[in-house]
Amino acid sequence: MRQLLLLLFVLLGLTANAQKISVSGRVTGSRGEPVPGATVLEKGTNNGLATNSDGNFALQVNPDATLSISAVGFQTQSVPVNGRTSFNVTLQVSAQDLNEVVVTGSRATEGRSNILTTAPVDVISAREIRAFAQTDVAQALTFTAPSFQSARQTISDGTDHLDPASLRGLGPDQVLVLLNGKRRHNQALVNVNGTVGRGSVGTDLNAIPISAVKRIEVLRDGAAALYGSDAIAGVINVQLKDDSTGVNVSTQAGQTVENDGQLFQADANVGIGLGGKGFLNVSGLFSNRSYTNRSGVDTAPLIYLGDNAGNYPNKPNPNFNPAIAAGGTNPATLALSSAERQSLKQRDDQLVSQRGYDRRNLRFGNSDARNYGGFLNGAFRLAPGLQLYGSAGIMQREGSAAGFSRLPGRYSVQNDSTKYPNGFLPLIQPTIKDRSLLAGLRGQVLGFSYDLSNVYGSNSMDFRVVNSINASLPLGTSPTEFYAGQIFFRQNTSNLTLTRRYTEVGPLATLNVAVGGEYRLDNYQITAGDEASYINGGRLADTGPRTLNVNVNNGRQLGPAAAGAQVFPGFQPSNVLNKSRTNLAGYVDLESDITEKLLVHLAGRAENYSDFGSNVSGQAAARFSITDGVALRGSVGNGFRAPSLQQRYFTNQSTQFVQGNPQTVLTANNDNNIVRQFGVGSLKQERSTNYSAGLTARLAQTLTFTADAYWIDIKDRIVLSTQFNRTNALVASYLNAAGATDVGIVQFFANAVNSRTRGIDLVLNERLTLSPNSTLGLTAAANFTETLVRDVIVPGQLQDPTLRNIFFDRQQRGRLENAQPNSKIVLSANYRIGKLGVEARTVRFGEVKFYDARVDPEPTTANPNPFLFSSIDQTFSAKWVTDLTLNFQLLKQLGLAVGANNIFNVYPDQYRVNPRNNPNNFSTDGATSYVSNLDNTNRGRTLYNPNQFGFNGAFYFARLNVSL
Repeated sequence: MRQLLLLLFVLLGLTANAQKISVSGRVTGSRGEPVPGATVLEKGTNNGLATNSDGNFALQVNPDATLSISAVGFQTQSVPVNGRTSFNVTLQVSAQDLNEVVVTGSRATEGRSNILTTAPVDVISAREIRAFAQTDVAQALTFTAPSFQSARQTISDGTDHLDPASLRGLGPDQVLVLLNGKRRHNQALVNVNGTVGRGSVGTDLNAIPISAVKRIEVLRDGAAALYGSDAIAGVINVQLKDDSTGVNVSTQAGQTVENDGQLFQADANVGIGLGGKGFLNVSGLFSNRSYTNRSGVDTAPLIYLGDNAGNYPNKPNPNFNPAIAAGGTNPATLALSSAERQSLKQRDDQLVSQRGYDRRNLRFGNSDARNYGGFLNGAFRLAPGLQLYGSAGIMQREGSAAGFSRLPGRYSVQNDSTKYPNGFLPLIQPTIKDRSLLAGLRGQVLGFSYDLSNVYGSNSMDFRVVNSINASLPLGTSPTEFYAGQIFFRQNTSNLTLTRRYTEVGPLATLNVAVGGEYRLDNYQITAGDEASYINGGRLADTGPRTLNVNVNNGRQLGPAAAGAQVFPGFQPSNVLNKSRTNLAGYVDLESDITEKLLVHLAGRAENYSDFGSNVSGQAAARFSITDGVALRGSVGNGFRAPSLQQRYFTNQSTQFVQGNPQTVLTANNDNNIVRQFGVGSLKQERSTNYSAGLTARLAQTLTFTADAYWIDIKDRIVLSTQFNRTNALVASYLNAAGATDVGIVQFFANAVNSRTRGIDLVLNERLTLSPNSTLGLTAAANFTETLVRDVIVPGQLQDPTLRNIFFDRQQRGRLENAQPNSKIVLSANYRIGKLGVEARTVRFGEVKFYDARVDPEPTTANPNPFLFSSIDQTFSAKWVTDLTLNFQLLKQLGLAVGANNIFNVYPDQYRVNPRNNPNNFSTDGATSYVSNLDNTNRGRTLYNPNQFGFNGAFYFARLNVSL
């Protein structure tokens, strides 16, 4: 801290004499109308901003600077300052330059348009983000940027509330998120359920309100050499609004075609000038979204008279001899006959009817979610050439999502009939808190521009379980609400960057030099829940009808009731932890216009992590202009991703019933001796090699085209293994050797996979001015990608064929290779004439695939035609989803938008249902009797795969916008 303060005072002193002036003005069109969102840039620097809703701007520049003013659909103008402080600029209608200046992917002092960069960058404006029905950043990007994908999950615990997001088909933790160019902290949650991104830790993009966003830049290239860990697939840089005037208030309401998913959202943005020396921009958000439900009808044969899963019980064996050991030829119970099953089901159906039980007993869809919070973004000139800047954000999300319903079956070990005589649907209600604070100082020293900053961010999730019980407690004594504990992650990053632009350096026309250093502290914590949320109370429950063996439990069949809060057992004291690590990095970035046609960019970065060691990343990129309108660009580099603290240290345990038997299920952290017994070492960094090659072209005055191919090899990808069960003799020996004699099932993280991702991105933009008051914008963009698992790195202790398949099963492989769309095409158009605007967009989400985890059994003499689990595999066909919005400018300050997302009510293909999964199947033949695990519908209730575009159907909305 003393060194940082000393450095701060030195920089303050050296910059005290730097001379800058404050300039302000207004940008209008040829008819005198304000031009909001116009870019005002000090030429030769990246110092710039966008005009506010009235076309006004205020900026600190050098007295001899030249301002470049540009806007979509207008000619760019250059205006020398010459000591003046006030400007009124009139832009003439034109479509000569449709490309915005970007700052992501380079530390050069001079900004470049997105077709002049060495790497592809998508620039998504606030207008594009808010043009349609999507109200959060992740969903807006999914429908706008083809290479980005995020789909809301369901019945997946915490992942119901934090949407996994990916770039170019890679993992949620292989894309880096920046806020105002600074590293954004990760979420606390590690995805451990069967969703896309299983085993990964992403970043909560939806903690940033759309009302605060000026634009989003998506760098589609590996950038670990510039920014460090995680930037394997690319970088998402969210830039906050910096208006110094104006007030904008928006409200939106809507619901789905099924009359659920009701949404109300209100947000506001206010720009405040600071006496010509800076700005303060304030944004706030309140959003309330109701759940959706697209579940099917439960196919369980029995609701009240069966077991946990509604299966038929056995009956007492009338020939049972208590004097002889039960089993073999002397079983205590026998299976029901077909007629007895049918009779029992009739009795159960009568109870269902009498008690009004709804067999649609699941919520399969989006969670309830209430978001509220706000963001500040500001900057203030302390002295000429010296600027203090910062941002702060606080967001809270309160969610509610269901787990799987618990039946009221008389032989259920998951229910307490004195509490829930008709069963229950347990709910997980997390509270997610996200905090961030950025403070920085920019200035000039010894000919260099410096940027000194510190960013703090935290994300926490408190788990609350309601409408549930701990069935292991004595009957009637369990609470129905539980606090299940907290996960917490925080990060603090200090950074200093020095940049300088040289001209005429030997044979080089220009040379941009950037050097810097970074120090980061990460911390991860788990807090235990209430005792009742995890304790095993020891209650024994009836697990079947009475037998004739009155010598044992008076003929009762007893088994342990489920321990812990049903749906989400709380974190136990043994799970509590508080772990930290540090990282020190240094980097250099060189960019030069070697000639008028050739731009070269070189970057290198060295890091040292306190937990796993060091890493060095490098990148070389270039852009060569073939003609004035056509250029080639490409890059080659290596990158990495450090294992997250969540992956290294997350642990929890619960009791689950496997084929009716209670098992202690443990997710073991990477330091646990159990993991070593399985031959898995300490987690190390994932390592990547990136190649890209592309073409940029201005095909006509208003038409631009880019095509960028990429090749990404990743070694040592971290995955969460499949569950190992001690019913396997080798697994039992490893668990016993580690002293874990009470653990029945275990899973853990490991560097287990090498993969290769290849693809191409295509973008075509056209902007036409049809008349002085009408414009037409057209965009066609596409991403085609393929990921293949090349190798599975199996430890020696798991070379047994069965254990190899469990370590990384075929379902896990499918999640990496085929669970997300292998292609996406976005076609959009926006037409404006006077006060009327039309926004239309259709998106083709490519096919996805589901693979069953189980391996097909080999035929045997006893079973020459076994059921093939691969027959459960399914390909879900590509679908087009169309959005439409109509905009009306009712008054100068008042606008109205109405429209629909998925206006044609398109749904994904449904999961296939096995014919045996039928509640009226009374067969007693083992080859044809009722079973529900030969398809992926969970007793006919989970009908859709969520990974393409969700399955809510059409959503209709109206939005009112007030600008002052």
